[in-house]
Amino acid sequence: MMKMQQRDLIYGGLLAASVVGLFAGSFVLQRAATAEDALVEAPIFEVDPLWPKPLPNEGLLGMTIGVSLDAADNVWIVHRGSSTLNNNEKGAELNPPVAICCRSAPPVIAFNQDGDVIHSWGGPGAGYDWPESMHGVFVDYKNNVWLGGNGAKDSQILKFTVDGKFILESGQQGHNGGSNDPENFGRAAQIYIDPKTNEGFVADGYKNRRVAVIDPDTGKIKRFWGAYGNKPDDSPEGPYVPGATALQQFRSPVHCVALANDGLLYVCDRQHDRVQIFHTDGTFVKEYFFAKDTRASGSTWEIAFSKDPQQRFIYLTDGQNERVRIVERSTMTELTTFGRGGRQPSEFFGVHSIATDSKGNIYTTETYEGKRVQKFNFKGIGKVKAGDQGVVWPKRTT
Repeated sequence: MMKMQQRDLIYGGLLAASVVGLFAGSFVLQRAATAEDALVEAPIFEVDPLWPKPLPNEGLLGMTIGVSLDAADNVWIVHRGSSTLNNNEKGAELNPPVAICCRSAPPVIAFNQDGDVIHSWGGPGAGYDWPESMHGVFVDYKNNVWLGGNGAKDSQILKFTVDGKFILESGQQGHNGGSNDPENFGRAAQIYIDPKTNEGFVADGYKNRRVAVIDPDTGKIKRFWGAYGNKPDDSPEGPYVPGATALQQFRSPVHCVALANDGLLYVCDRQHDRVQIFHTDGTFVKEYFFAKDTRASGSTWEIAFSKDPQQRFIYLTDGQNERVRIVERSTMTELTTFGRGGRQPSEFFGVHSIATDSKGNIYTTETYEGKRVQKFNFKGIGKVKAGDQGVVWPKRTT
């Protein structure tokens, strides 16, 4: 009898262990499946903490609020310089100087792929009105450099050679007549020149609430439109309330324009947490919201496209939540994000502008106290964490 009881206990224990093992195995499989489900196919990036090289002459960047790539993959940025550096940052340029460190770098700077400064210029000069507050840079297919400004009186955009020689001023500083002004801008945020049609698209802007289209050779405004393709409306907009019915007008600022290869124009209505899509004649296509509970400065700051021929992905900066959002362009579905708030490489403080080079690498700028440009190396398409990836550090090699 004793042996039978012992045998039953052994068999019972084995059965219980088998059941536990079965459930444990099922749990492991379930966790693996869940982990697999949490991966998406998307571009993979790693921050390049050694790019760019230090600026010459102990120069510093102020609020850095524009980035563009030219045909040779040189990286152009604009920043607000001395007006956004505090005295502890610009001791060498005070009168009298209080230290050998530091001074504001010129407002327009171009880096080569190695991170060396190859052009630096800008500031007031004869024949044009330099912006009170820089905002946006674009290098067009003719290698001209376009600049915008969002200062209180900035109702002009400017065109220069890569060496800083003045070519054209469109609009006249201090002459803004509102969102239906046919001659002047209203604190323009960004410019894009279409090489196929030789038309320029302006996110106009911090005072106006419209997209304006210009002739880049003359600077003349050809047409413009507001949200949903409607006539622009400058009526009071009130505070943004998440969940409320979307306004039929843009909120200030209309912060970006980005033209895809297929002719769709993407416009950032920043403080409304939305991107509106148009045909280039102003016909409204659709709108999409991102992080729509975001208040303050909003979630949709600036857009760049992936470099595959179909431009499968959109990269959307969000300087309030401190993320770069990777969005599948065909569905406008957010796949993943990278970055977080902070001051280390791959962290952001006011991530503002974004551009891609011919190899698919990303460049971002930071406004507010961020005051820098960062490079993120494209590592191909693969499985990445859905949702929030956090920082994207380079992988260690032995």
